[in-house]
Amino acid sequence: MSGISLSRVVRIGAGAGYSGDRIEPAIELAERAHIDYLVFECLAERTIALAQQERQRDPARGYDPFLEARMRAVLPACRRRGIRVVTNAGAANPVAAARMVAEIARELGLQGLRIAAVVGDDVLALVQRRAAEGELRDECGEALPAENIISANAYLGVEPIVDALAQGADVVVTGRVADSSLFLAPLVHEHRWSADDWTRRARGAVAGHLLECAGQVTGGYFVDPTFKDVPQLARLGFPIGEVDADGAITVTKLGDTGGCVTVRTCSEQLLYEVHDPRAYITPDVCVD
Repeated sequence: MSGISLSRVVRIGAGAGYSGDRIEPAIELAERAHIDYLVFECLAERTIALAQQERQRDPARGYDPFLEARMRAVLPACRRRGIRVVTNAGAANPVAAARMVAEIARELGLQGLRIAAVVGDDVLALVQRRAAEGELRDECGEALPAENIISANAYLGVEPIVDALAQGADVVVTGRVADSSLFLAPLVHEHRWSADDWTRRARGAVAGHLLECAGQVTGGYFVDPTFKDVPQLARLGFPIGEVDADGAITVTKLGDTGGCVTVRTCSEQLLYEVHDPRAYITPDVCVD
């Protein structure tokens, strides 16, 4: 049975770094890794826009197309081993996604699984209304037609996920939550970091940023064949973050998987999408 150790180290496995990521590494983590949480980061601006279009075609859809396959693959092991799941694969329709996960749980005979849906990120109607009132302009300074806007989402932080975990959710399905917040939320919940504990929350956000792209921190970004080789790239293992109560992280992986975890692989991921290393801005904290 997985659980929080006496030293208060929280162990989080990264199950996906984007929508079309491989499922096999997440299955390995669910079945064999000593983890407390399995987090699937599946959204980008393009993928949520596509999800919005799908929801317009079918109000019962609009979530990540691989969510069903992922949940069928990992839920039995996660339930058996006490691993909680957090994912933004709800995309444009987290409520429908949560209902689908509940149906899968029933089909698999997983009794008592508690599933939460996080909403509030979708601001499309607000933005379209502002456009209709002539308040929005395109890059040329022309009025932006409301009908041209198909997706608008605000980046939520940890609070609604922490609330769901505090209410006992085994699976939390969100829409557009900041990538690092998916990982920071379990740390805030487990370590009971207060809302103004900026240093620890900043460290937790960095931990989330290291883990959010899954196999990239185990060599995916780093690899440059013949210059920077990574072993068994075709079987790249996904990372595990072991985070203590002060927010310090050790990044590791299952030993028999491909890839590597080094200062250099972590440094490349640390700098990814950080425009200013002195001011990495998230909905939760600004990190230097």
